[in-house]
Parts: sequence; structure tokens; C-alpha cells
Amino acid sequence: QVQLLESGGGLVQTGGSLKLSCVASGRAISGYRMGWFRQAPGKEREFVAAIDRGGSAPYYADSVKGRFTISRSNLKNTLYLQMDNLKPEDTATYYCAATTVVNWPSSPDEFYSWGQGTQVTVSS
Repeated sequence: QVQLLESGGGLVQTGGSLKLSCVASGRAISGYRMGWFRQAPGKEREFVAAIDRGGSAPYYADSVKGRFTISRSNLKNTLYLQMDNLKPEDTATYYCAATTVVNWPSSPDEFYSWGQGTQVTVSS
């Protein structure tokens, strides 16, 4: 099973940017569809973005479309999330996840390898 470790979170002002990274070990991520999820205190974990194995077909939650960009480097075994024009409602712990489900998975139940998360806080 692939092990995942996120980094890049932090405190940023409204309108700022952050880039999250998720480094995989144990297995090559080229065999997995990869995704980002987030969870705010008291709320359920929600889908942010995901990308196919080759990196050519990303898809996003409506709430982040046009502001966030998911990408991957199979050579570096790393997943990324570029977050621009951040808003206070983006404040959450962000998790990367892996799955072999192919039909555009977006539910946490469809992903089975998870990182420990990285905190993103956007101040107003």
C-alpha cells in the first residue's frame, strides 16, 4: 500500500496562495488516481480535486474551480495542489489520498490510502 505525506500548509491572508505537496512512498503513484480532500472542524471531509493516473484529466469541486490546480509528477512520486485566491472558507486540514477506482471518484469512501494532513488557515 502506498504511504502519503503532505506538506506545504500554513497561515495565509485572504487572496494569498499556497502550494501543497504530497510525497508518496512504498509504491509508485503512477498506478493510482490521486485526490485532495479537506476537513474543517465540525464538518465532514469533503472532496477538493482529483487527477487521473497520467495527469491529463483533473476535476474539481465547484467551490475551488478556477482557484485551485491539481497536478502530479509520477517521476517524483508527488502530488501537488496549487491554491490561489484563498478565502477564509478554505481553512481546513488538507489530505491527499490514492485510489484505483476509475469512474471519477470524489467520495472519501472511494479512496483508501490517506496522508496525515496539513493545516491551511486563511485569515480575513
